[in-house]
Amino acid sequence: MTKTFTTSEIWFIVGSQDLYGEETLKQVAVHAAEITKAFNQSGDIPAHIVLKPTVKSTEEIYQTFIDANQSNNCIGVICWMHTFSPAKMWVRALHILQKPLLHLHTQFNRDIPWSSIDMDFMNLNQSAHGDREFGHAFSKLRKNRKVVVGFWGEETVQKQIGDWIRVAAGWADWQGAKIARFGDNMRFVAVTDGDKVSAELQLGFSVNTYAVGDLVKVVNAISDAEVEKLMQEYEDTYTLMNSLLKGGAQRNSLYEAAKIELGLKAFLEDGNFKGFTDTFEDLHGLAQLPGIAVQRLMAAGYGFAGEGDWKTAALVRAMKTMGKGLKGGNAFMEDYTYHFDPKNPLVMGSHMLEVDPCLSSGKISCEVHPLGIGGKADPVRLVFNGDPGNALAASFVDLGNRFRLILNEVDGVEVQNELPKLPVARILWKPKPNLETAAAAWILAGGAHHTCYSQNISTQQMEDFAEMANMESVVIDGNTSLRQFKNELRWNDTSFK
Repeated sequence: MTKTFTTSEIWFIVGSQDLYGEETLKQVAVHAAEITKAFNQSGDIPAHIVLKPTVKSTEEIYQTFIDANQSNNCIGVICWMHTFSPAKMWVRALHILQKPLLHLHTQFNRDIPWSSIDMDFMNLNQSAHGDREFGHAFSKLRKNRKVVVGFWGEETVQKQIGDWIRVAAGWADWQGAKIARFGDNMRFVAVTDGDKVSAELQLGFSVNTYAVGDLVKVVNAISDAEVEKLMQEYEDTYTLMNSLLKGGAQRNSLYEAAKIELGLKAFLEDGNFKGFTDTFEDLHGLAQLPGIAVQRLMAAGYGFAGEGDWKTAALVRAMKTMGKGLKGGNAFMEDYTYHFDPKNPLVMGSHMLEVDPCLSSGKISCEVHPLGIGGKADPVRLVFNGDPGNALAASFVDLGNRFRLILNEVDGVEVQNELPKLPVARILWKPKPNLETAAAAWILAGGAHHTCYSQNISTQQMEDFAEMANMESVVIDGNTSLRQFKNELRWNDTSFK
């Protein structure tokens, strides 16, 4: 079966020991191979599972983990103790493991064979206490891991494993990733800035600034033929307003927008960047603030956030990687304005220009309008309404001594009103448990006004991601009460001291 993450591997490492004899170890290997085959045939598991030889000693375990660390394709390991595997054999290896680990607490037989069970069966199928021994060592080392419990053949178990693999893919994508920052942070803004060195040390991606002039050189080198070809793609893909059509009064705006997109794309590809950010306060040499260019590059998989917000740009990229191949999208978002109707409270999310069309409910138009900020020519942008449905707003912030991931479960709402004077992408949602509680909790947690809005990544997956990153996470959902939430923040402050 073709997997979503075609070059990624998850290593399946099964623990035992020499005490049980050759026949038992042969049976362990046969069972592990059968489980591996089932996982690789499962549509819920998006990467190839690679079975490693059964590990039976400290030396074998240590070498297997070294190999996992050194493998570029290995993005995580699954461990299972088919029999009892004394945990002191694992301690040294667990110290040096650098890849995410999922502890699968299962057993080969779903049911107890009541009429035939004997001590041979008991010796072979010891996961019930073998995995507890393994878990004790992990807890003593204070190391994060994912624990999945249940029969390996059940769809619910395979779905949990698959969800975790997507998270591991997002984490792997961050390691060595480069985020380009055109210009600096928006002046005087606190939450979009932060410690880029600490981020690289802890989270694995680098952020470096490039002068807008560096980008302008690439933009200016784009040929007319390339621009004309992309403009035709715009016409074939979107509904263009009349002034942008051939012969239209603002056709040159479309030309400049296409040239900026091609230049940005070339710059990012040449530098092997996975995300970028810009700011309307530093556009020297660009004809307009990149609008449609950013929207389309995000739709192609790049992370982005406005105003120098490198943290959200990186988060968008990670969540796009996690959601690869799934219905729905992950996109840069901003809480913009409220609808405080007590019968129907809503949040309207948008941005000046840069909302990813992956969130679109269908019709997308290409338009040009004044921006009123930045002091440049009127920028071209894609205008659409967002799809309704369950969603998640995620943001991570720098608190000085740690990074915090804030998650709010929301319900996306269909845009039913005409908005003739708001020519940007419009996304509406109801935050859980309600607008007042969610907004207060978000503010108490120090959450940013920028987020990644996700239609296909779960709260659990983002909590797993935070654990991989050794990052604090707090959740605002249907069960949130402010009293309990404030206590949680206090406890977390104490924990991270």
